[in-house]
Amino acid sequence: MSEPTVDVVGIGNAIVDVLTHCTEDDLSRLELVKNAMTLIDSDRADALYGEMGPGIEMSGGSAGNTMAGIAALGGKGSYIGKVRDDQLGTVFRHDIRAIGVSFDTAAASEGSSTARCLIFVTPDGHRTMNTFLGACTELGPNDIDAELIKSAKVTYMEGYLWDRDEAKEAFVLAAKIAHEAGRQVSITLSDSFCVDRHRESFRDLVHNHVDILFANEDEIKSLYEVETFDEALAEVRRHCKVAALTRSEKGSVIVSGDTVIEVAAEPVSKVVDTTGAGDLFASGFLFGYTQGYDLATCGRLGSICAAEIISHMGARPDADLKVLCKDAIPA
Repeated sequence: MSEPTVDVVGIGNAIVDVLTHCTEDDLSRLELVKNAMTLIDSDRADALYGEMGPGIEMSGGSAGNTMAGIAALGGKGSYIGKVRDDQLGTVFRHDIRAIGVSFDTAAASEGSSTARCLIFVTPDGHRTMNTFLGACTELGPNDIDAELIKSAKVTYMEGYLWDRDEAKEAFVLAAKIAHEAGRQVSITLSDSFCVDRHRESFRDLVHNHVDILFANEDEIKSLYEVETFDEALAEVRRHCKVAALTRSEKGSVIVSGDTVIEVAAEPVSKVVDTTGAGDLFASGFLFGYTQGYDLATCGRLGSICAAEIISHMGARPDADLKVLCKDAIPA
């Protein structure tokens, strides 16, 4: 078996984010579910965009954000996702390549436009996401580059892909290729509402195809339909090689078999925008994991990266992650 040449390959929804500040009253007036990710059609996307104040546009998407963070840390990453051959598609491709992630999935030449996520950020820093998937829905098994998957230490996928059958097929195919090549597979559950929609199939996926699981407290409790985090922890440790569970200001818990590691949250002077916090936690963790660091170090790197992201608007790093993480990396 050949040695891996890529640390992580991410598979996800290639989305351009549009972020704006709003009030709690705005959420009520627009009938938005706070903290949720809601799938919307093109008409709703146009209507909400018209209601947004001054915004920031930047490439996003959960797995895309994670891959950007890994590259910013000095890791070698690739990305698989679908865009249209339009302006936003060009923006997405340029941004992810510019940060150091290879992205060669062919653009769609017909059909829906490149996906966009309209994100409303309230004064407490929480984000409410409304996503028009557009060209993302075109991602399918034919877009899975088998040789790329075989070349990566870890194939990382976002749970949001589970909303569409063709993407689900691509997901399972990639996991099969990775495991046949002796590589590892990772997933983030993405959103508790997403887990609610696909609980049984998510359980099957996690139990039978996933080595490294990322989830926040609400997502993992939803997956196992339990009331407390401790109950969820007892369940997940039976089914995953490694689970990294985030708990906002309570930090995170890393579990692997009988090993349970609690990692403190990195202090932040002010939470500005929580968009991408989980994505960048995964960046730090997977970077450390693919470099062979111990799980406690991986968790610490994840916390540092998450703290950087929530201190400013947007889900891509502003500060130099290598500098921020320098003291956390073993000599």
